[in-house]
Amino acid sequence: MLESKIRKLIRIVEESNIDELEVTTWGRKIRITRRVNHQNPHSSSHLIVNQPPPADRVATAPSKEEAASVAVEVTKPEEVEGSLTPIKSPMVGTFYRAPAPGAKPYVEAGQIISAGQVVCVVEAMKLMNEIESEVAGRVVKLLVENGKPVEFGQTLFLIEPL
Repeated sequence: MLESKIRKLIRIVEESNIDELEVTTWGRKIRITRRVNHQNPHSSSHLIVNQPPPADRVATAPSKEEAASVAVEVTKPEEVEGSLTPIKSPMVGTFYRAPAPGAKPYVEAGQIISAGQVVCVVEAMKLMNEIESEVAGRVVKLLVENGKPVEFGQTLFLIEPL
């Protein structure tokens, strides 16, 4: 997607009350998320651009006007319960463990996973969004039942990093 279109999407998020915008077109996925920086009382937005064919995350630098309110970074998951790392829902939606009804779940408790591996799907507004692990490790706990609603930031899995 062209940089000018990405800048327009950033402006839409900044000028609205939405916290997250995800657009998928021609095999490219762009997700713009606004997060509050707890160290600084001003809010900032994080832009994560994901292009599935190369499977690399690419961040786009903001313009000079946007630099004050937009930070570009890939966030790391926070550690909880000692050495366990959570995988959290990036959006409100319905949690699914498998790609289709009756299909084998993406992951099971005790399974070893790699960074970037799809662990579940969250359906939001009739769009199926694959959720990937940001860390390699062992799935210790599944915290959400299949087909149940999830909230933004809700912990879905606990991972023991390797």
